[in-house]
Amino acid sequence: MSRTIFCTYLQREAEGQDFQLYPGEIGTRIFREISKPAWQEWMAKQTMLINEKKLSMMNPEDRKVLEQEMVNFLFEGKDVHIEGYTPPAQ
Repeated sequence: MSRTIFCTYLQREAEGQDFQLYPGEIGTRIFREISKPAWQEWMAKQTMLINEKKLSMMNPEDRKVLEQEMVNFLFEGKDVHIEGYTPPAQ
């Protein structure tokens, strides 16, 4: 049975996560406030960030950068910006 939450990112009611996807306080906040569709949007942005900035998840500094970008994207409404990146034409 799915649960419905008010998604902070989408600013509407949407299907919530099935379980906490990220550790700690941020993970708890994501579970309570971020819907499945919003999380999928973040996952696409995260993949782009990792690839374009050549981040390594073995590097603690790179993980901090990614976490800050995640918070900015999901909770502060800031889009991911990569210097010199031009998205493909649709």
